[in-house]
Amino acid sequence: MLFSTVTSLLASYLASFVHDSAAPAPERELAPLRFELRHAHAVSPDARVLFRDIHKPDVDAFSTLTGEPSSYPLRRRKVKAHRPRSLDAFHHARIRSMRFQQNEAIDWDEVDVEGPDVESRETLLLLAKMTNNAYLEPGEDGWYELGGRWNVSYPFGWEPDDDGFRGHVFATPDNSTVVLSIKGTSAAFIGGGGPTAKKDKFNDNLLFSCCCARVDWTWTTVCGCYRGGWKCDQNCLEKALTEESLFYPIGTNLYNNLTYLYPNSNIWMVGHSLGGALASLLGVTFGSPTVAIESPGEKMAAGRLHLPSPPEVQHVTHVYHTADPIAMGTCNGVLSSCALGGYAMESKCHLGKSIVYDTVSNLSWPVDIRTHTIVNVIERLLANPWPPSLEVGREVPEAKLEEDCVECYSWDFGDYPASN
Repeated sequence: MLFSTVTSLLASYLASFVHDSAAPAPERELAPLRFELRHAHAVSPDARVLFRDIHKPDVDAFSTLTGEPSSYPLRRRKVKAHRPRSLDAFHHARIRSMRFQQNEAIDWDEVDVEGPDVESRETLLLLAKMTNNAYLEPGEDGWYELGGRWNVSYPFGWEPDDDGFRGHVFATPDNSTVVLSIKGTSAAFIGGGGPTAKKDKFNDNLLFSCCCARVDWTWTTVCGCYRGGWKCDQNCLEKALTEESLFYPIGTNLYNNLTYLYPNSNIWMVGHSLGGALASLLGVTFGSPTVAIESPGEKMAAGRLHLPSPPEVQHVTHVYHTADPIAMGTCNGVLSSCALGGYAMESKCHLGKSIVYDTVSNLSWPVDIRTHTIVNVIERLLANPWPPSLEVGREVPEAKLEEDCVECYSWDFGDYPASN
């Protein structure tokens, strides 16, 4: 009896020991990153990617003058991403799909990389400030100081005659992580404007409209693919999206330049509005962690660009609220605010996962295009805790896939060659 009791206790003890030793260790929280603004980036009228260094003493002097804090923590976490094993194979598959309408399987590598902690409100707030600063030069009115945790970026596309792709590049002091921040649409009717407005509008109308920005018979289309009624030539549309004036090929060129400057760095993408959509498309292409804020739906554009689809796109996160008709895909129709401003914003569906703030139900915000601005997101949304999330022990709404999303359902896309 004594022997069996001792044996039983010993067996229980050993089983407990084996179980505990096999249990995975809790995931160690990664220390916040410290970033600096390094460069501004832009594209010249002849499509050359340009970089300009931002000197730290200039930003330090501005910080001293304004009394802004000297450091901001940015939390990070491990993110699963899929990257094409060969970029040559990726582009070959894309070209084959465009030219011959044939799919070609490519190999993807599943990697665990460090990305921004999108479950942290402070992290989203800092990334939003980065996207805001992509519209501005350091020290310009409206610039948000990011403090000593981010080196001063160097901007791209900031010479007086640079009228296209713009933004900033941030980096950690040891260059382990680099953030490419891309400017969105500068539209006069929502408080923007400037030298990039014309090309911004062209890209918006080509990427996010159902068919060449054909809203009604009074509109001048941005491509010649409309075939009458609700018919649109799909092949024509896809060819139109490969033009050099479109920002996507410029973005891939910029990314390649960035990897040349920082060959061993982990690269993140961030952007607002059009910039967020472009960041997402580049994030899918290169497997880089991406945060897109108040972006129009870019899933349709990804299909028309024939981007090979990775098994998952969990590394792409959208952040938007329900009062923004552009991000929600409701700013369309002849009498919509977008159409009155000359924009055909008809797309709705997003890649990756979306963090959606229901500001209509919880804050009684009216659906209004003026809520689309990044300053509104920073100062009225992310600057304060979100009560519905706090009630369930979170800082921000849960990121979810957009399921059963349908857009441009009235249109017939097919092989409709232009009549002579």
